[in-house]
Amino acid sequence: MAREYAAEYADLLGGDPGKLRRRGEPDVWSPLEYACHMRDVLLAQRERVLTARRMDNPPATLMGRDERVEHDGYAKQNPADVARQIRDSALLFANVLERLGEADWERTLMFAYPEPQERSLRWLARHTLHELRHHLLDMHRQLDS
Repeated sequence: MAREYAAEYADLLGGDPGKLRRRGEPDVWSPLEYACHMRDVLLAQRERVLTARRMDNPPATLMGRDERVEHDGYAKQNPADVARQIRDSALLFANVLERLGEADWERTLMFAYPEPQERSLRWLARHTLHELRHHLLDMHRQLDS
C-alpha cells in the first residue's frame, strides 16, 4: 500500500508547481510540503524499523517534523524530484516491512509523541499507512479547490 500511495503522491506532484507550492492558510502546509513531509516520514519510519530489529525497545527519535519544513526548504524543492524521492522512500520502507518475520511485528519502540508510549512495529506500519492516506487527502483538498 505504501508504494501505491506514493505513486498517487507522485502523480499529484506532476501538476502546476505554483499550485503545489501554495498554502491555502498560512499555518497549513502546501501540497508540496505535505509530500516532502511524507517522504521524510517514510525514511524515518524505515530507520525506526531497522533500529527496532537490532535493539530491544529503542527510543524512536523525534524527526522534527515542523522544523524540517524550513530547515530542508520544503516549499522550494522541485516537485519532480520529490515525486521520485517519495516513490523511492516508499520502496525502501516496504522493503524492510516485507522482511519482517512473524515475531518481528511485535518488536517495540518507545515513541515520545504525543506522550511516551511503547508501540509495536505492526502499529508503526499501520500508523505510517494512515499518515500516507491522511496527507494524500490533505493534498487533494487543496489541489481540488
